[in-house]
Amino acid sequence: MSKLVPPHGADSLKPLLLPEAERAEETDRAMRLKQVPLSSREVSDLFMLGMGAYTPLDGFMGEADWRGCTENMTLTNGLFWPIPITLSCAQELGNSIDIGEDLALVDGEGGELLGILTVEEKYTIDREFECSHVFRTTDSSHPGVNKVMSQGPVNLGGPVRTLSEGPFPETYGGLYHRPAETRAMFLEKGWSKVAAFQTRNPMHRSHEYLAKIAIEICDGVLIHQVLGALKPGDIPAEVRVEAIDALVNNYFVRGTIVQSGYPIEMRYAGPREALLHAVFRQNFGCSHLVVGRDHAGVGDYYGPYDAHHIFDTLKAGSMQTEPLKIDITFFCYKCNGMATGRTCPHESGDRLAISGTRLREMFADGEPIPPEFSRPEVVEVLRDYYDGVSRQ
Repeated sequence: MSKLVPPHGADSLKPLLLPEAERAEETDRAMRLKQVPLSSREVSDLFMLGMGAYTPLDGFMGEADWRGCTENMTLTNGLFWPIPITLSCAQELGNSIDIGEDLALVDGEGGELLGILTVEEKYTIDREFECSHVFRTTDSSHPGVNKVMSQGPVNLGGPVRTLSEGPFPETYGGLYHRPAETRAMFLEKGWSKVAAFQTRNPMHRSHEYLAKIAIEICDGVLIHQVLGALKPGDIPAEVRVEAIDALVNNYFVRGTIVQSGYPIEMRYAGPREALLHAVFRQNFGCSHLVVGRDHAGVGDYYGPYDAHHIFDTLKAGSMQTEPLKIDITFFCYKCNGMATGRTCPHESGDRLAISGTRLREMFADGEPIPPEFSRPEVVEVLRDYYDGVSRQ
């Protein structure tokens, strides 16, 4: 009997990717269907549905689920779900679509055929209503708000069957793991308590410290990397993987880390996105999620610990994955080591603040990277990358 947390709201995972034996016939049929182009966010959501990460959803949300999810973080069946998973299209295309019609879902950038949607609903949404609840702002400078405000005026709801996982399995062969696969790895290791560590950046000393705190509490840590679209200036995934490998191989006890990646595109919804991260990490088999300072935030839209506090507002039983709330981390020269705001009594002048933004600035300006900020093996990987960028 598995001791891992069960999938969210279900007895078993619900991957929507068709078995390989069925894909060829359905792909041939989809080629004759009306096509709906997907934004990069919608593509990533389709891939998450396909791999079972969004269990128990069976497709893109209809209007009642969109509204309940947006306003109360609850679907019509009572299930907790913190961020709407929706698909939109242009008005003219929406007018031409009939309820009950099957549609081909294609990548809006590359045109690749990705899945089939059976339309159960067509509806319009109040986009400012969604943004004010999910992002706590309607400022179009916020990247998540910008995505919602620029989407098509017609939402399409209904179940999907996915036909592709895009480039991820081949591009990230040893890193791309579906929820069923991470669960199998945890069981093979004998883990029952697993903490997920979310990252879209190479890991500096603060990240390392957070992961090691989690290892003290749990059996192991899933370093779970964003493989979907990133912000301008972010380190490419393949460089990040190499840098994290250098850190794990040199500074972690063997057998305490599983490094993996998944195809989501960040929404930068701060507290609400922290909840979504916890929900789908439950599907990956994780009992805990490391929630540090400004989790999934961007700019100054959220307070540094808003993602901590939102977990305290949930009804009991909303989900089973629990947050590991960890205070701001830094290197303290008086402590002569890494510490948090709860463990270090010294003044700010004794502390070295560590962030990915500052690390990128130091590389860009050619500043030396102190070992208190990032491990030398990691710095070497990143310096090779930045040197290559500067030569282009």
